[in-house]
Amino acid sequence: MTGFDTLLYENPAPHVARIVLNRPDTRNAQDTKLLYELNGAFDKAAQDNDVKVIILAANGPHFSSGHDLRERDAHAAMKDYRTVGTWCGFECAGAEAQMAREKEIYIGFSERWRNIPKPTIAEVQGKCIAGGLMLVWPCDIIVAAEDAMFLDNTVAMGVGGAEFFNHPWELGIRKAKELLFTADWLTAADAEKLGMVNHVVPNGELAGFTLALAKKIAEKPLFALKLAKEAVNAAQDAQGRNSAMQTAFALHQLAHSHNMQVHGMLIDPTGISPAVRRKG
Repeated sequence: MTGFDTLLYENPAPHVARIVLNRPDTRNAQDTKLLYELNGAFDKAAQDNDVKVIILAANGPHFSSGHDLRERDAHAAMKDYRTVGTWCGFECAGAEAQMAREKEIYIGFSERWRNIPKPTIAEVQGKCIAGGLMLVWPCDIIVAAEDAMFLDNTVAMGVGGAEFFNHPWELGIRKAKELLFTADWLTAADAEKLGMVNHVVPNGELAGFTLALAKKIAEKPLFALKLAKEAVNAAQDAQGRNSAMQTAFALHQLAHSHNMQVHGMLIDPTGISPAVRRKG
Protein backbone atom coordinates (compact mmCIF):
# COMPACT_ATOMS: atom_id res chain seq x y z
CA MET A 1 0.00 0.00 0.00
CA THR A 2 1.78 3.12 -1.23
CA GLY A 3 -0.97 5.71 -1.77
CA PHE A 4 -3.53 6.77 0.82
CA ASP A 5 -6.95 8.41 0.45
CA THR A 6 -7.95 8.79 4.10
CA LEU A 7 -4.64 9.90 5.60
CA LEU A 8 -1.37 11.67 4.84
CA TYR A 9 2.12 10.21 5.20
CA GLU A 10 4.91 12.69 5.87
CA ASN A 11 8.59 12.78 6.85
CA PRO A 12 8.81 16.11 8.70
CA ALA A 13 12.33 15.54 10.04
CA PRO A 14 15.18 13.05 9.63
CA HIS A 15 14.23 9.61 11.01
CA VAL A 16 10.64 10.73 11.77
CA ALA A 17 7.46 9.59 10.01
CA ARG A 18 4.18 11.43 10.62
CA ILE A 19 0.85 9.77 9.80
CA VAL A 20 -2.12 12.15 9.70
CA LEU A 21 -5.75 11.02 9.77
CA ASN A 22 -7.46 13.04 7.04
CA ARG A 23 -11.23 12.67 7.26
CA PRO A 24 -11.96 15.93 9.09
CA ASP A 25 -15.46 16.15 7.61
CA THR A 26 -16.36 13.02 9.61
CA ARG A 27 -14.26 14.06 12.62
CA ASN A 28 -11.89 11.30 11.49
CA ALA A 29 -14.42 8.53 12.01
CA GLN A 30 -12.85 5.13 11.38
CA ASP A 31 -14.37 3.20 8.52
CA THR A 32 -12.87 0.01 7.12
CA LYS A 33 -10.80 1.86 4.54
CA LEU A 34 -9.23 4.26 7.04
CA LEU A 35 -8.23 1.43 9.37
CA TYR A 36 -6.62 -0.62 6.61
CA GLU A 37 -4.84 2.44 5.26
CA LEU A 38 -3.64 3.33 8.76
CA ASN A 39 -2.31 -0.20 9.18
CA GLY A 40 -0.55 0.14 5.83
CA ALA A 41 1.00 3.45 6.86
CA PHE A 42 2.23 1.99 10.14
CA ASP A 43 3.71 -0.93 8.19
CA LYS A 44 5.44 1.48 5.83
CA ALA A 45 7.03 3.38 8.72
CA ALA A 46 7.91 0.22 10.64
CA GLN A 47 9.64 -1.34 7.64
CA ASP A 48 11.59 1.79 6.71
CA ASN A 49 15.00 1.37 8.36
CA ASP A 50 15.56 5.12 8.20
CA VAL A 51 12.52 5.81 10.44
CA LYS A 52 13.11 5.71 14.19
CA VAL A 53 9.97 7.44 15.50
CA ILE A 54 6.36 7.47 14.27
CA ILE A 55 3.90 10.28 15.03
CA LEU A 56 0.14 9.71 14.71
CA ALA A 57 -1.80 12.95 14.26
CA ALA A 58 -5.13 14.08 12.78
CA ASN A 59 -6.40 16.95 10.66
CA GLY A 60 -9.36 19.05 11.77
CA PRO A 61 -10.58 20.18 15.18
CA HIS A 62 -11.00 16.65 16.54
CA PHE A 63 -8.67 13.66 16.65
CA SER A 64 -11.29 10.95 16.11
CA SER A 65 -14.99 10.39 16.75
CA GLY A 66 -14.38 6.63 16.90
CA HIS A 67 -15.87 3.87 14.76
CA ASP A 68 -17.83 5.12 11.76
CA LEU A 69 -21.36 4.01 12.69
CA ARG A 70 -22.67 5.24 9.33
CA GLU A 71 -20.55 2.91 7.22
CA ARG A 72 -22.74 0.77 4.99
CA ASP A 73 -22.02 -2.90 4.23
CA ALA A 74 -19.02 -2.92 6.55
CA HIS A 75 -18.73 -6.71 6.45
CA ALA A 76 -18.82 -6.78 2.66
CA ALA A 77 -16.09 -4.12 2.63
CA MET A 78 -13.69 -6.63 4.19
CA LYS A 79 -13.43 -8.34 0.78
CA ASP A 80 -11.68 -5.26 -0.60
CA TYR A 81 -8.61 -5.74 1.59
CA ARG A 82 -5.98 -8.35 2.20
CA THR A 83 -6.49 -9.33 5.82
CA VAL A 84 -3.58 -9.15 8.25
CA GLY A 85 -4.66 -11.76 10.77
CA THR A 86 -5.74 -15.35 10.17
CA TRP A 87 -9.37 -15.04 11.28
CA CYS A 88 -11.96 -15.55 8.56
CA GLY A 89 -15.73 -15.70 8.14
CA PHE A 90 -16.46 -12.00 7.77
CA GLU A 91 -19.83 -12.69 6.11
CA CYS A 92 -20.86 -15.74 8.11
CA ALA A 93 -24.11 -15.95 10.04
CA GLY A 94 -24.70 -15.06 13.66
CA ALA A 95 -21.96 -13.73 15.91
CA GLU A 96 -19.18 -15.26 13.83
CA ALA A 97 -18.91 -12.46 11.27
CA GLN A 98 -18.87 -9.65 13.84
CA MET A 99 -16.28 -11.35 16.01
CA ALA A 100 -14.09 -12.03 12.99
CA ARG A 101 -14.27 -8.41 11.84
CA GLU A 102 -13.48 -7.03 15.30
CA LYS A 103 -10.73 -9.58 15.81
CA GLU A 104 -9.11 -8.30 12.61
CA ILE A 105 -9.56 -4.52 12.45
CA TYR A 106 -10.22 -3.51 16.07
CA ILE A 107 -8.38 -5.47 18.74
CA GLY A 108 -6.16 -7.08 16.09
CA PHE A 109 -4.92 -3.81 14.60
CA SER A 110 -4.57 -2.12 18.00
CA GLU A 111 -2.45 -4.96 19.37
CA ARG A 112 -0.38 -4.93 16.19
CA TRP A 113 0.25 -1.18 16.44
CA ARG A 114 1.12 -1.46 20.13
CA ASN A 115 3.87 -3.90 19.23
CA ILE A 116 5.47 -1.89 16.41
CA PRO A 117 9.20 -2.10 17.32
CA LYS A 118 9.70 1.66 17.14
CA PRO A 119 8.58 4.49 19.45
CA THR A 120 5.17 5.92 18.53
CA ILE A 121 3.70 9.23 19.64
CA ALA A 122 0.01 10.20 19.47
CA GLU A 123 -0.64 13.90 18.87
CA VAL A 124 -4.20 14.57 20.06
CA GLN A 125 -6.48 17.59 19.82
CA GLY A 126 -10.19 18.01 20.38
CA LYS A 127 -12.38 15.00 21.01
CA CYS A 128 -11.09 11.41 21.09
CA ILE A 129 -14.02 9.03 21.48
CA ALA A 130 -14.14 5.25 22.11
CA GLY A 131 -12.53 3.88 18.94
CA GLY A 132 -10.29 6.94 19.02
CA LEU A 133 -8.81 5.62 22.25
CA MET A 134 -7.92 2.46 20.33
CA LEU A 135 -5.66 4.58 18.13
CA VAL A 136 -3.89 6.55 20.86
CA TRP A 137 -3.60 3.90 23.58
CA PRO A 138 -1.42 1.60 21.45
CA CYS A 139 1.05 4.50 21.09
CA ASP A 140 3.97 4.71 23.49
CA ILE A 141 3.61 8.41 24.27
CA ILE A 142 0.58 10.72 24.14
CA VAL A 143 0.90 14.48 23.72
CA ALA A 144 -2.41 16.32 24.08
CA ALA A 145 -3.54 19.82 23.29
CA GLU A 146 -5.22 21.73 26.10
CA ASP A 147 -8.62 21.24 24.46
CA ALA A 148 -8.25 17.45 24.13
CA MET A 149 -11.01 15.40 25.75
CA PHE A 150 -11.31 11.62 25.98
CA LEU A 151 -14.45 9.48 26.22
CA ASP A 152 -15.48 5.84 26.24
CA ASN A 153 -19.27 5.89 25.94
CA THR A 154 -19.65 2.21 25.06
CA VAL A 155 -21.38 1.29 28.33
CA ALA A 156 -24.09 3.84 27.48
CA MET A 157 -24.55 1.88 24.25
CA GLY A 158 -24.91 -1.45 26.03
CA VAL A 159 -21.32 -2.69 25.66
CA GLY A 160 -18.75 -3.14 28.43
CA GLY A 161 -15.94 -1.07 26.90
CA ALA A 162 -14.02 -0.49 23.69
CA GLU A 163 -12.51 -3.59 22.05
CA PHE A 164 -8.90 -2.68 22.96
CA PHE A 165 -9.57 -2.81 26.69
CA ASN A 166 -6.49 -1.08 28.05
CA HIS A 167 -8.45 1.05 30.52
CA PRO A 168 -7.01 -0.35 33.81
CA TRP A 169 -3.43 0.15 32.60
CA GLU A 170 -4.09 3.65 31.32
CA LEU A 171 -6.11 5.02 34.25
CA GLY A 172 -5.83 2.68 37.21
CA ILE A 173 -8.63 0.44 38.41
CA ARG A 174 -10.93 2.95 40.10
CA LYS A 175 -10.72 5.67 37.46
CA ALA A 176 -11.16 3.07 34.72
CA LYS A 177 -14.40 1.96 36.35
CA GLU A 178 -15.59 5.54 36.76
CA LEU A 179 -14.83 6.39 33.13
CA LEU A 180 -16.78 3.35 31.95
CA PHE A 181 -19.70 3.55 34.41
CA THR A 182 -20.38 7.26 33.89
CA ALA A 183 -19.40 7.69 30.22
CA ASP A 184 -18.14 11.13 31.28
CA TRP A 185 -15.45 13.11 29.48
CA LEU A 186 -11.85 13.00 30.69
CA THR A 187 -9.99 16.26 30.17
CA ALA A 188 -6.40 16.45 28.97
CA ALA A 189 -5.32 17.85 32.35
CA ASP A 190 -6.97 15.00 34.27
CA ALA A 191 -5.57 12.43 31.83
CA GLU A 192 -2.09 13.83 32.48
CA LYS A 193 -2.57 13.55 36.25
CA LEU A 194 -3.57 9.90 35.85
CA GLY A 195 -0.53 9.14 33.70
CA MET A 196 -2.48 8.42 30.54
CA VAL A 197 -1.09 11.52 28.83
CA ASN A 198 2.60 12.48 28.94
CA HIS A 199 2.32 16.18 28.12
CA VAL A 200 -0.41 18.81 27.74
CA VAL A 201 0.48 21.83 25.61
CA PRO A 202 -1.34 24.84 24.11
CA ASN A 203 -3.17 23.97 20.91
CA GLY A 204 -0.93 26.16 18.78
CA GLU A 205 2.16 24.37 20.08
CA LEU A 206 0.91 20.79 19.69
CA ALA A 207 2.55 19.87 16.39
CA GLY A 208 5.82 21.67 17.15
CA PHE A 209 6.16 20.19 20.63
CA THR A 210 5.41 16.67 19.37
CA LEU A 211 7.91 16.94 16.53
CA ALA A 212 10.61 18.26 18.88
CA LEU A 213 10.01 15.29 21.18
CA ALA A 214 10.19 12.90 18.23
CA LYS A 215 13.45 14.44 17.06
CA LYS A 216 14.94 14.09 20.54
CA ILE A 217 14.02 10.40 20.63
CA ALA A 218 15.34 9.92 17.08
CA GLU A 219 18.83 10.86 18.27
CA LYS A 220 19.04 7.50 20.06
CA PRO A 221 20.18 4.22 18.43
CA LEU A 222 17.21 2.50 16.84
CA PHE A 223 18.05 -0.96 18.12
CA ALA A 224 18.26 0.33 21.70
CA LEU A 225 14.87 2.03 21.27
CA LYS A 226 13.40 -1.24 20.03
CA LEU A 227 14.80 -3.15 23.00
CA ALA A 228 13.57 -0.59 25.53
CA LYS A 229 10.06 -0.70 24.10
CA GLU A 230 10.07 -4.50 24.06
CA ALA A 231 11.14 -4.58 27.70
CA VAL A 232 8.45 -2.18 28.93
CA ASN A 233 5.73 -3.93 26.94
CA ALA A 234 6.86 -7.26 28.37
CA ALA A 235 6.60 -5.86 31.90
CA GLN A 236 3.02 -4.76 31.23
CA ASP A 237 2.10 -8.11 29.71
CA ALA A 238 3.60 -9.92 32.71
CA GLN A 239 0.94 -8.14 34.81
CA GLY A 240 -1.71 -10.07 32.92
CA ARG A 241 -2.67 -7.43 30.37
CA ASN A 242 -2.99 -9.81 27.44
CA SER A 243 -5.22 -12.37 29.15
CA ALA A 244 -7.38 -9.61 30.64
CA MET A 245 -7.68 -8.05 27.17
CA GLN A 246 -8.90 -11.34 25.70
CA THR A 247 -11.49 -11.76 28.46
CA ALA A 248 -12.78 -8.23 27.90
CA PHE A 249 -12.96 -8.86 24.15
CA ALA A 250 -15.01 -12.01 24.70
CA LEU A 251 -17.41 -10.08 26.95
CA HIS A 252 -17.59 -7.39 24.28
CA GLN A 253 -18.81 -10.01 21.81
CA LEU A 254 -21.37 -11.28 24.34
CA ALA A 255 -22.73 -7.72 24.63
CA HIS A 256 -23.11 -7.49 20.85
CA SER A 257 -25.00 -10.80 20.74
CA HIS A 258 -27.25 -9.70 23.61
CA ASN A 259 -28.03 -6.40 21.93
CA MET A 260 -28.84 -8.15 18.65
CA GLN A 261 -31.41 -10.30 20.49
CA VAL A 262 -32.91 -7.44 22.47
CA HIS A 263 -32.58 -4.45 20.12
CA GLY A 264 -31.95 -6.00 16.71
CA MET A 265 -28.61 -4.21 16.42
CA LEU A 266 -25.12 -4.51 17.89
CA ILE A 267 -25.59 -1.71 20.42
CA ASP A 268 -28.36 -0.30 22.58
CA PRO A 269 -29.74 2.51 20.39
CA THR A 270 -30.76 4.61 23.38
CA GLY A 271 -27.08 5.30 23.99
CA ILE A 272 -26.31 6.57 20.49
CA SER A 273 -25.63 10.28 20.19
CA PRO A 274 -28.74 12.13 18.96
CA ALA A 275 -26.67 13.65 16.12
CA VAL A 276 -25.73 10.17 14.92
CA ARG A 277 -29.34 8.96 15.17
CA ARG A 278 -30.56 11.91 13.09
CA LYS A 279 -27.97 11.46 10.32
CA GLY A 280 -27.63 7.67 10.39
